[in-house]
Amino acid sequence: MKKCIIIDDELMSRTVMTELISTKPELHLVGDFPDAIEALKYLNHNEVDLIFLDIHLPNFNGFDFINTINQTINVILVTSDKNFAIEAFEYNCIVDYLVKPITPERFDKAMARLKEFEGNQKKKKTSQTKEDDIESSNASEFYINNSKRLIKIDVNTILYFRANGDYVFIKTESNSYTIHNTLRKIENKLPKDSFFKVHRSYIINTKKIVDIEDNSVLIGKDVIPISRRNKSELMKRVHLL
Repeated sequence: MKKCIIIDDELMSRTVMTELISTKPELHLVGDFPDAIEALKYLNHNEVDLIFLDIHLPNFNGFDFINTINQTINVILVTSDKNFAIEAFEYNCIVDYLVKPITPERFDKAMARLKEFEGNQKKKKTSQTKEDDIESSNASEFYINNSKRLIKIDVNTILYFRANGDYVFIKTESNSYTIHNTLRKIENKLPKDSFFKVHRSYIINTKKIVDIEDNSVLIGKDVIPISRRNKSELMKRVHLL
């Protein structure tokens, strides 16, 4: 059963969505919120599988909300605005785009899309796991292409990697670099006993952790966010006295 929440400032819309959700035994509604701030407070202490999210909210819009949360949760947008459909599907977590008023038939289609979406996610995870097993490395150094020069970097000096579109920022103890690459490809080439992806945009060297507090970790002087789903795994890597 999937835990889900509703985020919508319109009471009538929340009521309609609650009734539609109640018709699906695979869904379990655990909360409904009139604004994003209250929803964020809830997500800081609870995990959910699916969010029914309005785009226009009192504090900030639905896309800002998605960018703010530190965990990847599947989202079905529920809105009276048809103008954001193209932008919506630039987000890997968005399953469907429902335009109000929502009929039971259209809601059924959204549930079918959710099932297909989750199936594709499982296939991708399986494929990535196999890829990781093949390509992961214990190399102590590697070279990066920087301004037509090949620069050698000692893996042990790396603090973290940060994704930035089609580029990756690399921070070391003494320098920083930006290269054209993806975080996924880099992750596959790093020693897994030292490096861990704490957030969709960050890979850290766990040996360089200064401290961990709530949903962030201090690496050197930089505060790095930790997604909720990755924090438990990170804590397993930390040796507590």
